[in-house]
Amino acid sequence: YFRILALVVAIFQYSLSSVGFLYLIMPVLSKLTSAALSNPRRTAFSLLVAAGAAFVVRQRLVAKKNSDDNTAVDPSRLASEDERRDKASVNAVFFRRLFALLRICIPGVFTKESAYLLMVATSLITRTVCDLWMIQNGTAIESSIIGRNMAAFKTNLMKFVYAMPLIALCNNLLKLGLDQLKLSFRDRLSTYLYQLYLNGFTYYRMVNLDNRITNADQLLTQDVEKFCHCLADLYSNVSKPMLDICIYLKELTGAIGPQGPASMLGYLAVSGLFLTRLRRPVGRLTVTEQRLEGEYRYVNSRLITNCEEVAFYQGNERERLTITSTLRRLVNHLRKFIWFRFSLGIVDSIIAKYLATCVGYLVVSRPFLDLAHPRHQHSSHSEIMEDYYRSGRMLVRMAQAIGRIVLAGREMTRLAGYTARVTELIAVLKDLNHGTYKRTMVNSSNAQRKQLAMQEPSQPFVPGTGELIERDNIISFDHVPLVTPNGDVLVQDLTFEVRSGMNCLVCGPNGCGKSSLFRILGELWPLFGGCLVKPNRSKLFYIPQRPYMTIGSLRDQLTYPDSVEQMQAKGYTDERLTEYLEQVQLEYILEREGGWETVQDWMDVLSGGEKQRVAMARLLYHKPQFAILDECTSAVSVDVEGLIYRRCREMDITLFTVSHRKSLWQHHEFVLQFDGRGAYEFKRIEPGMDEFGS
Repeated sequence: YFRILALVVAIFQYSLSSVGFLYLIMPVLSKLTSAALSNPRRTAFSLLVAAGAAFVVRQRLVAKKNSDDNTAVDPSRLASEDERRDKASVNAVFFRRLFALLRICIPGVFTKESAYLLMVATSLITRTVCDLWMIQNGTAIESSIIGRNMAAFKTNLMKFVYAMPLIALCNNLLKLGLDQLKLSFRDRLSTYLYQLYLNGFTYYRMVNLDNRITNADQLLTQDVEKFCHCLADLYSNVSKPMLDICIYLKELTGAIGPQGPASMLGYLAVSGLFLTRLRRPVGRLTVTEQRLEGEYRYVNSRLITNCEEVAFYQGNERERLTITSTLRRLVNHLRKFIWFRFSLGIVDSIIAKYLATCVGYLVVSRPFLDLAHPRHQHSSHSEIMEDYYRSGRMLVRMAQAIGRIVLAGREMTRLAGYTARVTELIAVLKDLNHGTYKRTMVNSSNAQRKQLAMQEPSQPFVPGTGELIERDNIISFDHVPLVTPNGDVLVQDLTFEVRSGMNCLVCGPNGCGKSSLFRILGELWPLFGGCLVKPNRSKLFYIPQRPYMTIGSLRDQLTYPDSVEQMQAKGYTDERLTEYLEQVQLEYILEREGGWETVQDWMDVLSGGEKQRVAMARLLYHKPQFAILDECTSAVSVDVEGLIYRRCREMDITLFTVSHRKSLWQHHEFVLQFDGRGAYEFKRIEPGMDEFGS
């Protein structure tokens, strides 16, 4: 019999798409079904054995498929993601993390979040009272129908009609309170996270200096939203059943005695512990799911950002392989998660619903089936039926409440996964705000092997050990090494000094340390030694080769990062901004785009040269002490470039220029030249000096 059943299961699994084949075997299936119903014990045993065999075979196939997938492109390497498994489960660590996040989401007693919590609690209490009243009123209506009492039927039915608006109002107030609570939680937590994320250069350091977290956008948006929704739903899904159990426990104790409710509570404790043990992998699987979702989102956004370069290289097939590989890893994990939830759902349904109902029937039947029980020795048939309906429904509601609490453990395990992700993000943001970062892809020994031969191995560079002094009108590097966050030593010892009015041209091959110099100067990278004297970061201005255009009006492009209010507070007007556009020969853009209030996608609307000239007008607006120009006039004609440089000198803006144009030598007094092998030369530009460049 077992062989026949296994054969039927196999044929059904592999021929599910063939409707005609299923039609042909319908008579056989009918006979097998009749045979199974005639001997249910043997059928159940055979199904369990067949399910076990199928599960073992499936696990082997999945293991083989995963081993094959590991040979494909691993997109997580692109994001420098650690392949560690964060264990997230319902334990003491989870509750500590959750309480810490709750202090952020609910900062005080007299807050709107507390008011919404009180609103939800009040709605839950009112709804439970309404449920209890509806049980009693429904029992009275049914009793009047069975007793053929028209007057009592009309009276109880009208009571229900009159109560309908109040019951509907109560249910929707509960939904309103939960929606507002989710939104408030998300608002509080997101505001707190963005205060850490956008404090100083933390957002830059998270991407470029620290690789503990990739895809911060996934954490800040989707993970935070899911955490807040899961937290608010869990509050409702736990508090309502707990309240129901307390009320029905009191009512049932007086109706059928204390043994019945005690048995139900005992079943709750045993089943809850058993299912909590089974659900432990859910937290880890949730963490992995969100990480893979973030990787999938990352590779798609990466393609959008670099679509032009990919198109020039005709790399669509290579990008397709990367994206499909990421999608395959996500789908494989989600399929595994679905099967786990399917298996766990069967156990949940049996324990939390059906067995709980069986226990409820056993408990409620005791005073009715025991003929010696004093409760119904002198009761009529209608009174016994009315008491049974009332007690039975209350016990069923209590069993449902117990089932919801047992199933709430599943949501709590998922909440543990989201809690671990959000807590890790907060920990990393706090570390970065205190100047601590970690890069696990390179250890100290690897970094030392990458250093120059002149560096002693016993003296590795340590980030944050240098001295930073703020002083106006001077930039001085005193024995400062140029070291990347990965540990690559570009220049062993850099020493030079530039004062206001001394324009400096920076030259050298790619990878020699030009950009590293400016990142250290802009405090994006930490000091690995020496002493750096510079003005406050607000008195330095950096213009890259591809200027950043913000979201907003044309005015916002010139005043960025100042707002309109900050611009007006500084005493600037639109007429002054128009003068800056004229000085970079860009005044025609006002008429072409429709004025200062026009909002466009300026990254696409403006050409490369126009964006560079807008950035130079932005420089004239801010008028810093020092400006760092990184090939920022490569798309501008030589005559306009010379006009802009002369205007900067008139405004006492000292320039650090990275460029390979010979025409710019006349606008500088010093040159800082790197050779790409760790050496450099800082000297004054003298007449007759050999100019290199194009």
